[in-house]
Amino acid sequence: MQFTDEREFLDHLLDEIKNDRIDLPTLPEVALKVRKAVESGDTTASQLAQLISEDAALAARLLQVANSPLYRARTEITNLQMAIMRLGYDTVRSLITGLAMKQVFTPDSPLLEKYFQTIWQTSVDVAAISRALASLCSHLDNEQALLAGLIHQIGKLPILVLANQSPKLSADQARLDRLLEALHPRIGEMILQNWNFPETLLQVVREYRDWQRRPDTEEADYVDVIQVAYLENLTSKGKEPPVDVSRIPAFGRLGVAPEIEVVELEGIDETRQIFA
Repeated sequence: MQFTDEREFLDHLLDEIKNDRIDLPTLPEVALKVRKAVESGDTTASQLAQLISEDAALAARLLQVANSPLYRARTEITNLQMAIMRLGYDTVRSLITGLAMKQVFTPDSPLLEKYFQTIWQTSVDVAAISRALASLCSHLDNEQALLAGLIHQIGKLPILVLANQSPKLSADQARLDRLLEALHPRIGEMILQNWNFPETLLQVVREYRDWQRRPDTEEADYVDVIQVAYLENLTSKGKEPPVDVSRIPAFGRLGVAPEIEVVELEGIDETRQIFA
């Protein structure tokens, strides 16, 4: 099928999703259960450990993370309940969701593999910088910022799945890239709504490319964190940002200069290693 413009492609994609011809990405069941359990407010560490243990790979990764230099465990953590008590419920919720995210990026064609790997690596890099930036603001949560980084481009996945079904579109990389950049915030918001994610994270995927956004408060939020992390990730790799970073208000709200050296922020390499 040929598409004359972005609107036509978006309408077709939404119709495909509505009629179950293209599925929105889904988180592994354990991650969804953990989020629901933590948000219920009446789950014990033992019950949460039991839920996580249903996915042996996720359980092993959480223990590995709990013992990593990033979380500075004074003594070795040997079981899930210890990890939950050491990290805290909210951190465990974000980490389990983040660790499960990689399973969402499972390609089934060469085109998808190429794009999925690039998107995932970008997401990990932005997430690592975001976590470090959030530590500069006492009202922001490091792990929520990390999760925001991991999901900020999730809307690109269904677009790529549909493009993979159109040989002419998948062969036109320039056009496909334009569609991805223009449409992924709208689709990303749909995915997060489907996952019952909070409005703060929906706002990230919806607004992180609105460089001149003017929120109601001058206090930095997670959109600001992702904007700065996204731009700094580009410049740290020698790539040209899509905007003049000196004119982006998010830097001022975070209290950092556009010339900040992200490599100097603590914990970035350790976070990257966790999600590599």
